[in-house]
Amino acid sequence: MAKTLSILVLVLFVLTGCDQPTESSAKNNKTSAVPAPAKVADKPIEIDPALASLGKVLYKQNCIFCHQADAIGKAGFAPSLTNHEFLSVASNKFILSTIRDGRPGTGMPPFSHLGKKDIESIVAYLRSYETLPPRAAEVDAQPAAKGDIARGQASFNLICLSCHGPNGDGYAAGGTGTAIGKAGFLDKVSDGFIRTTIKEGRTNTRMLGFGKEGPRIMAALSDQEIDDIIVYLRTVPSK
Repeated sequence: MAKTLSILVLVLFVLTGCDQPTESSAKNNKTSAVPAPAKVADKPIEIDPALASLGKVLYKQNCIFCHQADAIGKAGFAPSLTNHEFLSVASNKFILSTIRDGRPGTGMPPFSHLGKKDIESIVAYLRSYETLPPRAAEVDAQPAAKGDIARGQASFNLICLSCHGPNGDGYAAGGTGTAIGKAGFLDKVSDGFIRTTIKEGRTNTRMLGFGKEGPRIMAALSDQEIDDIIVYLRTVPSK
């Protein structure tokens, strides 16, 4: 009887011991149960569409010489500002700050002398060409890229260099693509913006898509390969 009782006590001890989480496992369960905070995109700046008519006048006075009529751009000279995919993923804040500050090291000078209202009117004019739903908030809220710098450099040199130039120097290096390696671009743009542009490309431009879906696909890079390129670009802003 005593022997039987001892066995029952031992079994109960083992069972209850297995049911109790260790300090380490309890800590891990608590950590995994807390979701990582989501990255919140900046609230887009509202632009009054009524400003578009004034913006068209100001565009012709200040921007048409490089970006051409209707802001369609010119390969190797100035990018299209009315491209449908660009307007869909670019926030008002991004466009406004680029016009205001320019792009140091490129042919894009600052236009801060125009003042906030006039710059907003130019953005309103560009927005009048929109045909796709706005996705800037969604795109900018994408997670930051994580990848391998060396692999990213190899992919950039193989795929991107012929248009964007060494280190993303752009037109200054004789390429047809913009200076995506300059600090004036990288300091203002989100990883989501770069990622979406690489994946989907832009219609009516020489920028083809390199993801698995988009209007014109040149290659099918994996999500990781695209993030490797973004990580590489972040490390070498061209001076």
